[in-house]
Amino acid sequence: MPPGKKPTGSSDLPAINIPETNIEREPHTRASLQEAANEKRVSRITKEFSDGLSFINKYQRSVTIYGSARFLSENVHYKDARALAYKLSKRGYAIITGGGPGIMEAGNRGAMDAEGDSIGLNIELPHEQIINPYVTDSLSFYYFFARKTTMSYSAEAYIFFPGGFGTLDEFFEIITLIQTKKMHRVPIVLVGSDFWDPLKDFLEKTMLQVHGTIAKKDLHLFAIIDDKDEIIEHIEENQFHEVCEINPKENL
Repeated sequence: MPPGKKPTGSSDLPAINIPETNIEREPHTRASLQEAANEKRVSRITKEFSDGLSFINKYQRSVTIYGSARFLSENVHYKDARALAYKLSKRGYAIITGGGPGIMEAGNRGAMDAEGDSIGLNIELPHEQIINPYVTDSLSFYYFFARKTTMSYSAEAYIFFPGGFGTLDEFFEIITLIQTKKMHRVPIVLVGSDFWDPLKDFLEKTMLQVHGTIAKKDLHLFAIIDDKDEIIEHIEENQFHEVCEINPKENL
């Protein structure tokens, strides 16, 4: 598809993580989870973890991109995500997103522009399944936590564009996993200094200096970089890569 051309119907794509989106769903409760366990649905959870890790293991060099689902194609962050994904794809990285709209769509779109691997880890909803039109390979999850865990271990680098609660949740989960050595240290890049600098100030001044709830070294678990070439250089100089063999028929 020519750069800049909008796919038919893309403006009508619903956004799975926008709170105001009117999608029917029934939230999980403690009782429903207990019922699921009693019905031996734990095996389905195990299968989702196994299938997810086996799926991403097909792509030996990948970068996962996070960010707001609210941004449209005219937004500067959307444009930056698309351009960065294009450059990364040309360097041989598969681009992984949540498969939805906004920054996710931009990342997948940039990868498709570059004729590279464009991956979507999608979530199934009770009445609707949503994925953007720029994904070349995808895997759907029923459980949010299985999808989230798969994305947390899905790449050699993680890039965060401005976003909402979901984006911040993913960011803090990954740096917590690295901080507590539950995950190898990999490059984490925050793109959009106007958005991320105030958060860094809070971490440094409030959490570190005033309350002492983090260590000074924790501030180096991520980097705020806007220049696309510098981002790629940072990733390639600091990446950790692990090849794991997973049999989807075996329980984890």
